[in-house]
Amino acid sequence: MIEILSKIYNKNFEKFKQHISKSIRENKKEFIITVNPETIMISQTNKVMKEILQNENFILVPDGISIVKSCQMCNIKIKERITGIDITKYLLSEINKQNKSLYLFGAKKEVIDNFANLIKNKYKNIKLLGFTDGYVNDKDKVFEKIIKLKPDICLVALGIPMQEEIIYKYIDRFEKGIFIGVGGTFDVLSGYKKRAPKFFIKNNLEWLYRIAKEPKRIKRFVKYNVKFYIQILKEKNIDN
Repeated sequence: MIEILSKIYNKNFEKFKQHISKSIRENKKEFIITVNPETIMISQTNKVMKEILQNENFILVPDGISIVKSCQMCNIKIKERITGIDITKYLLSEINKQNKSLYLFGAKKEVIDNFANLIKNKYKNIKLLGFTDGYVNDKDKVFEKIIKLKPDICLVALGIPMQEEIIYKYIDRFEKGIFIGVGGTFDVLSGYKKRAPKFFIKNNLEWLYRIAKEPKRIKRFVKYNVKFYIQILKEKNIDN
């Protein structure tokens, strides 16, 4: 797992934004993976997810403070966490400036409908090519449609690892585009769910806020975050 941590983007968010802005402007292709303990733990038993995280052509960003702290613990230089929500907000702003196109895939129907309407009203220059909720039966058919539409940005909110797997399955068939799995981002940006207050965000405590709001997340936190830390400590001790 330390090997995966060493591949994570280690510059700050401003540098990341500059890189992505250039990629959009030059019609390049990028696959961005927001890495948190769950992502890495799933890759330990999921062959496809492991391939994705090991691919040198993809960008792994530190989505969780646990990733940042673990990198620092392992003497891996890293500037700051870069969340999927913040990346999505930046992408919308940037493609609005550049008059680029977008496709949305995932979340509940009412969520994606609200999010699509928000984009149409707030970002007048974005060419919204289409949007599909994540509860359709044939997700491959949706991606076949996206291939034909050739969006500049494709945001996929199907949850880990499904969103990464389907992007990985089809990305070679695209000539350009920024692809990113964004999990529950549509829920937050559409107003369906509230993001943590600024105090929690500033102090890297969003995870605590989410658990307080949804206590059932504790089981998931133990399954991924706690086990992740234990595994990192084991690997670190072996290396020492």
